[in-house]
Amino acid sequence: MIVVGNSDWRGAFRDGEGSISTTTDTLQSPYTFASRFEGAPGAIPEELLAAGHAGCFNHALANISNQNGLTVESVHTSVEVTMGTDDHGPAITGIHVITEAKIPGATEEKFQEMAEGARAWCSFSKAIAAPITMTATFSK
Repeated sequence: MIVVGNSDWRGAFRDGEGSISTTTDTLQSPYTFASRFEGAPGAIPEELLAAGHAGCFNHALANISNQNGLTVESVHTSVEVTMGTDDHGPAITGIHVITEAKIPGATEEKFQEMAEGARAWCSFSKAIAAPITMTATFSK
């Protein structure tokens, strides 16, 4: 399976403008240097990465739970992408997964094990070289 995201850009790094879109949805979001780095209105490509990573994590946790004979009743995940710079300019310097799940029949220990598995095995986690940390909260 191949999924495709698209982006167009016109102009200089600081003064240009672009758009980000997906092929499976009607998402088309404008972005600029100011939206990425100065808090101006507009899309942030790294925010899309964060949302995709959160969705991937949730699906991985549901899969691992299923493999353990458990079913996720609910899971909410946020992914924080930390931006910084390196020798070549802007860079992702860290990723932190924050998840809270209710999984009937699980124990805190089993939940932490399954959450760690989802963090490590989610396809986004495997594709990203930045350190990925996590805070996992189990709800009963």
